[in-house]
Amino acid sequence: MTSQPTPTADPIPAEDTNWWRSAVVYQIYPRSFADHNGDGTGDVRGMIDRLPHLAELGVDAIWVSPWYPSPLADGGYDVADYRDIHPDFGTLEDADAFIARAHELGLRVLIDLVPNHCSDEHPWFQAALAAGPGTPERELFWFRDGRGVDGELPPNDWQAMFGGPAWERVIGPDGRGEQWYLHLFDVRQPDWNWAQPAVADEFDDILRFWFDRGIDGFRIDVADSMAKDPDLPDVAHGTSNLTKSVGSPLWDRPELDVIHRRWRAVADEYADSPQGARVFVSEAVLPAARVAHYVTPERLHTTFNFDALLCEWTAQSQRHMIQLSLQVHDAVGAPCTWVLSNHDRVRVATRYGKPITGVAYGPEGGSREFTPLEEEEIRAMPTDVALGLKRARAAALLELALPGGAYVYQGDELGLDEVDDLPEESLQDPTWERSGHTVHGRDGCRVPIPWSGTTSPFGFGPGGEPWLPMPARWAGQTVADQEHDPTSHLALYRAALAERKRNPALGDGTLSWVASDAHVLDFTREPGFRCIVNFGPDAVPIPADARVLIHSGDPNSGRVETDEAVWLAI
Repeated sequence: MTSQPTPTADPIPAEDTNWWRSAVVYQIYPRSFADHNGDGTGDVRGMIDRLPHLAELGVDAIWVSPWYPSPLADGGYDVADYRDIHPDFGTLEDADAFIARAHELGLRVLIDLVPNHCSDEHPWFQAALAAGPGTPERELFWFRDGRGVDGELPPNDWQAMFGGPAWERVIGPDGRGEQWYLHLFDVRQPDWNWAQPAVADEFDDILRFWFDRGIDGFRIDVADSMAKDPDLPDVAHGTSNLTKSVGSPLWDRPELDVIHRRWRAVADEYADSPQGARVFVSEAVLPAARVAHYVTPERLHTTFNFDALLCEWTAQSQRHMIQLSLQVHDAVGAPCTWVLSNHDRVRVATRYGKPITGVAYGPEGGSREFTPLEEEEIRAMPTDVALGLKRARAAALLELALPGGAYVYQGDELGLDEVDDLPEESLQDPTWERSGHTVHGRDGCRVPIPWSGTTSPFGFGPGGEPWLPMPARWAGQTVADQEHDPTSHLALYRAALAERKRNPALGDGTLSWVASDAHVLDFTREPGFRCIVNFGPDAVPIPADARVLIHSGDPNSGRVETDEAVWLAI
């Protein structure tokens, strides 16, 4: 059962209608943020308990990953009910209290929308299974007859993102195989058919349900995937549909424009409310030049810039990536939204300690994702943890100095590394099963974060084993350990976010490059701000007439060493 929305207490003021153009947003993964009741699983009351940490950190908003009822076949991205809270996480009343408390602390709240697929336990999909072939209930999803003599082959050659074919055959009441249904992700995540008006109407209502409860926006899961070629053709030339090539029958299709504009119109209905603008951020792993179309006027507000996450740690690639990203976003009047990490990616401190840190970028871009097998190979490479942490500190200053908004994944403010030695029996990511236990998946970045103490569960909850085991090596990296250490990773984030709030040069705007060594990024922002990031082997002197605001290394050294960054007042 769902309850009626209750108004938020003291909604945050709406004076700045463009708050989203500069916002720093902190991602909460509910299962792993804070456990209030001691059952080993994070919950909404735990999130409320820890909101002061985020207010003190200095972020502007929070993005909550799916908190809906779900069998958790894909960490909550298999939604069984879009208008309620998973009972392990709490209740709708808890969600209302969370939104209200966040607003009291000056923090806006975004939640996840998962529009490409639902859970196979969703009532509409269960009704479709029961209704049988040729019924209106099945038209809400992608049910199709199979190929072959008896329909024993999938309708086309599409592959699922988590491994194996993107089609699952339904077994009828008589025990015989009948139609197949499409699932671009896990077999328990059937894709919605957005060509059906009832689907679009349903998601309009879902948006309004949560906007009426006081949320400030949505992060759109796989925002490039809802539209499919209705003919469902095989992927041309035998290539994999996972590459998201131009003209794909299932990715980044022109029909998305209508869907995005419809959502924007719903959000704009709330523009004159006391709370102000309700916004969207798109998750679409595409090159910047393509994803910029998602943030043209009257479509979505912002989109994650995954080029920043995928880019290798070199001055040349970073410069090309930044320049192209700013150029294509400026052409449509949208801010860049920088992202270094999230619940799907190897943690920054580990990624930057690997021999391979990303992909190379040239003047025309160069974005591509590593395949799961490539990622598995990189994951197995040795990690220089000290190097990764040093680079992660510099990367944080670079990200937060660039024009636009930024996202911080929970635990990155502590410099947490990837837990890549989880016991196999604890792994829950669907990739692990779908790959035949060859690809470990994303659990290593989803381990609960440590708050205090010297042993597991590190203050995550009052007791009980966490749903994923926490490594003993995190002793000394908890929030409590770093709280009063001026050299800690947490202190660096707090200082940078505080400076970002008070410095008019930071946030939305432009930058100007300063001529520099090929291994150095050097840029200014007006008024009176300069950022230097050193990727090269030789130290770079800090100009004598500049004042150090924040340094990722030693602020008194007078120089920027290899893999360090500095913010200067000029």
